[in-house]
Amino acid sequence: MILVDGQPQDTVPATDRGLLYGDGLFETIRFVGSTAPLWSRHMRRLALGCERLRLPAPDPALLWQETATVTQGMAEAIVRITLTRGTGARGYAMPADPCVTRIVAAFALPALEAAPYRDGLRLHLCETRLAEQPLLAGLKHLNRLEQVLARAEWNDPAMAEGLLCDMHGHAISATAANLFAVVDGVPVTPALERCGVAGVLRAELLEALPRVEVRDLPLAECLRASELFLSSSVRGILPVQAVADKVFAPGPVARAMQAHWRELGFPMEQA
Repeated sequence: MILVDGQPQDTVPATDRGLLYGDGLFETIRFVGSTAPLWSRHMRRLALGCERLRLPAPDPALLWQETATVTQGMAEAIVRITLTRGTGARGYAMPADPCVTRIVAAFALPALEAAPYRDGLRLHLCETRLAEQPLLAGLKHLNRLEQVLARAEWNDPAMAEGLLCDMHGHAISATAANLFAVVDGVPVTPALERCGVAGVLRAELLEALPRVEVRDLPLAECLRASELFLSSSVRGILPVQAVADKVFAPGPVARAMQAHWRELGFPMEQA
């Protein structure tokens, strides 16, 4: 089910700035029954994004009501909340008094098999590089063309994800997940002040890990790590089995964070 500004429909005007310019934000939220364990973190990121993009922020209580409507009767669901700056005069200039378009849509949870959580994922090493834009870094804004182009680099079903670097050769993330490495026994996640998306599960793990470094992570150092794993608010914690020809094994930090994911209220994936 899809609501646009609270009404059941699935269209927006052709002049909507989200369509014309990617002028907006989105959140993708996993629901377990009527609960969303990471809801508060999603709302904090959405509010921060609205502040950075100068968008009027919606009332979280209203969003909660609308997610309850679209997920009614679903045992598990993925809810996407999309905000755009709405319509306005032609051109890049922001409307003086924007009327935000609010889209709340629910989708069935995709099949999640147990094997990747147990054995890990193989990653393609992407040639596409993430450009630097500190004004947008960390935000879940609507322009995902870099990720689209990166995902187009492979069609091997054995490759479940791709590893993205910035223009300086620092590892940043997967195409749709954040990255953690364990280097000399210390968990490290890439700094995201210049590019990348600051995931809500990443934020949760930064508080859950007893010690963790947030810093630049050169690709060569990343590939020497004792373990790698991905974090996604939809898929949870996924160990990395290989990046191109470099092989890894699921390690104790990833296993501990998988246990933390389950403690948050997410079910253990079944084969």
